[in-house]
Amino acid sequence: MNYYSYKAIAANGDIVTGTVEADSAEAVDTILSARALYLLQAKKTGKFVTKLQTRYKARGIKRKDIIEFASSLSVMIKGGVPILNALDDIVSTCPNKYFRSIIAEVRQTIEMGSTFTDALRNHRAVFPDVMIRLVMVGEETGRFEESLANVAKHLQKVQDLTDTVKRAMVYPIFAIVTTGGAMVFWLAYVLPKVMQVIVSLNVPMPLLTRILYGVSKFTENYWYVLLLVPAAPFLIVQLMKLRPASRYQWDRIKINLPIVKLLVHNKLIAHFSEQMRILISAGIPIDRTLDVVAEVMGNAVFMKAILQVKEDIMAGSRISEALRLHPVFPPLVIRMVDVGETSGSLEEQFGFLAEQYFKKVDDISDRLGKMIEPIVLIVIGAMLGLMIVGVMLPVYDLFSKIGP
Repeated sequence: MNYYSYKAIAANGDIVTGTVEADSAEAVDTILSARALYLLQAKKTGKFVTKLQTRYKARGIKRKDIIEFASSLSVMIKGGVPILNALDDIVSTCPNKYFRSIIAEVRQTIEMGSTFTDALRNHRAVFPDVMIRLVMVGEETGRFEESLANVAKHLQKVQDLTDTVKRAMVYPIFAIVTTGGAMVFWLAYVLPKVMQVIVSLNVPMPLLTRILYGVSKFTENYWYVLLLVPAAPFLIVQLMKLRPASRYQWDRIKINLPIVKLLVHNKLIAHFSEQMRILISAGIPIDRTLDVVAEVMGNAVFMKAILQVKEDIMAGSRISEALRLHPVFPPLVIRMVDVGETSGSLEEQFGFLAEQYFKKVDDISDRLGKMIEPIVLIVIGAMLGLMIVGVMLPVYDLFSKIGP
């Protein structure tokens, strides 16, 4: 099979582009005709290029698009609408062109005899793994529309959590950027002029003043370097993510960094609890549940801990005992899981934990700005204080010599 990039016209007149796997250009025409698309151009492309294009386009599909898709499909299926007709309706109203083409491909795959799960598996770059697994369980158990509704609720909780974290980081980032810009201006423009006056007085300069003089000269000549300083941490983090060992260290730093850990660690626990709840409620075995949760955590430290928990459980340990061996899981999680195992209410206990930690993240996000504000003020105040003292010391010495 070869990969072809194509350009086609949809029934509503829109120009549609994408890639498709086919034996020949004629087969591409046949495939697109089944999707109600009129082929304009088809060109063979490489597998690697196709994957890059797919991942790039998939970034344009937001989580809210997946939520709306799952929720709408669940409502229509529950109302008795056949799945192919339901997908047709969703395609006709979907505002995202690329997502519209993906749904059309899903519909075509189902029409050719595949299950909905297999159709979603062909687009792993778009549909999250937890959605594919929940849909698979729904098809096997006859609770398809219920599984889709659970997917929508779960993804909405994840989206709310992400929005909360982003909202919490707005003030710290704004404070750091604005104060940093003000410091660069002061160092590059104000301080050099003040230091020139002090040098012209020909008075001995204390160590602090000499340091400030060196900083002012450097800033005056290489001010653009200071503008690059904020980009340095971002570049370092991206480089650390390239290797598993350094990525693990960075993820460990995030969950141990003062103040930041309050937000990041509680977010991860909330995410872990919600994933466990939704997968256990779907009837997925605990070993497969832990595999899925480990993959979607987005933190190497938690991923390693969860996979080790799975191995311990498979060796005969209770879930709470396996969790207790890893410090990333707080005592409340271990205690509630223990209660859930004893009473047979594990799903309810994970649901309780998810709600508790979602609420904790909300509370922390509301207080984060207030916690960071005094730190920023102290740092800025200390730097300004050092500059003022460094400037005033030689002036004080000069007036002391002039005095009687």
